[in-house]
Amino acid sequence: MALSIFAWNDDLVTGHATIDAQHQTLFKALGDFRQACSSGKGRETVDKTLTFMVNYTAEHFALEESLQTKFQYPDRVNHKQLHEAFKKTVQGLVEEMRAQGATITVFNKVNSTVGNWLVAHVTREDKKVAAHIRAAGG
Repeated sequence: MALSIFAWNDDLVTGHATIDAQHQTLFKALGDFRQACSSGKGRETVDKTLTFMVNYTAEHFALEESLQTKFQYPDRVNHKQLHEAFKKTVQGLVEEMRAQGATITVFNKVNSTVGNWLVAHVTREDKKVAAHIRAAGG
C-alpha cells in the first residue's frame, strides 16, 4: 500500500503519550480500511470500521475532554463541540452505509471525511490541548 496522507507520522505527534497512542489507533483503523478497499475487501470491512470509529472516538474524546477539564483548558467547550460534530458526521456515514449499502461513495467518504477531519483536528486542535496540559504540569 502506498503511503497515505492519513498515515500516522511525526507531524501528528502532540507530545502527550496517551493521546498520541489513541490517535495512532485511529489512524491504524483508517489505514487498515484503506488497505481493505485497495485489496477489494472494503465491503467486508466498512461496517466494522465505522462501528469501531463510533465506539473508539467516544472513548478517545471522553479521555481528551476529561484531561481538558482536569487541566482547565480554556477552549474546552469549543473542543467538545468539534468532537460532537465529528461524532454526528461518523453516525451520518453509518446511516448512509446502512441505507445505500457498501458503495464506492461510502468508501470514499469514510476515507476522505474521516481522514481529513482527523488530520486537521489533531494538527490544529489536539496539539494545542497537549501543549496546554504540558504547561499546566500534566
